Amino acid sequence: IIEDVARMRSEIGLLFLNDFNETVLRKILKSNGLEFHLLFVARPHVFISRRHPLADREVITNEELEDYSFYFSEEVFSVSERKKNIRVRDRATLFNLLIGLNGYTVCSGVIDENLNGKDIIAVPLADENEMKIGYIVHQKNRISRLGTTYLKALEKYLDPKEEPGRECLHMRQE
Repeated sequence: IIEDVARMRSEIGLLFLNDFNETVLRKILKSNGLEFHLLFVARPHVFISRRHPLADREVITNEELEDYSFYFSEEVFSVSERKKNIRVRDRATLFNLLIGLNGYTVCSGVIDENLNGKDIIAVPLADENEMKIGYIVHQKNRISRLGTTYLKALEKYLDPKEEPGRECLHMRQE
């Protein structure tokens, strides 16, 4: 994402900062002439299948996840050691594996049934730091009309007051 925006192959990139990666990512962003713009702050959530053995929990701990496969290359806690690992790069493959293999991934908790279906749920992850979700742009680029439209749609989507029936789980605007 950073490389694509830095080389101007992409106008906008979405990513997160947390206590683990923020110092390093901010240096990389600065050295590439990129700016980070905060959209919202979220607590990490575990995405799992509705039929997963932990699906009935109100909160899941890292210890409870130790016996399950760990997915997604852009994972929040991808430095954690797990017994089983499968790395994927696209959300469709990820969700199919979550459903088929009782795996999980950790992310913001933002999920849309219209887009992702009803088989994946988000459960809060206990005792983890907040994630700052935002977008990056190149300092030399002006955001195009299409980019501005995209950002307005994204901000509207993230504000549940703007569109009934859409909900961002456990988030707060900052």
